[in-house]
Amino acid sequence: MAAILYLSLWTFTGMEKLMDYDTYLGEIRNQVFPLAWAERLAPTVLIVELLLAVLLLYKKTRKTALLLSTLLMTAFTTYIGLVWMGAFPRVPFSCAGFLETMGWTGHFLFNTGFVILGIMGLMGPQKTT
Repeated sequence: MAAILYLSLWTFTGMEKLMDYDTYLGEIRNQVFPLAWAERLAPTVLIVELLLAVLLLYKKTRKTALLLSTLLMTAFTTYIGLVWMGAFPRVPFSCAGFLETMGWTGHFLFNTGFVILGIMGLMGPQKTT
């Protein structure tokens, strides 16, 4: 179940970023890290999300992809938590797409749910089909 939900999430968010890359890049540029990071981070996150979606499709790579998905979501959740707690001098706009309507609190809870889901998926029995 965790692999299917991560597959859906990465496919949706990756395709959304790809289809409106200029908007996505603008949102990344608006975050609190240096602009030079944004220029590298934007394509990297997009490629990683889509690559993870592909890796989740295959039995041989599924467990590794689930681990990497959980780690990536943990990194996203940590960043959102820091923004939410006021760790940065300014609060950037929230993420785009369907997560935009959630605000920082909703986004943090959504991501936390995916982290927990990923951990449960990694700890549970692995199907062989």
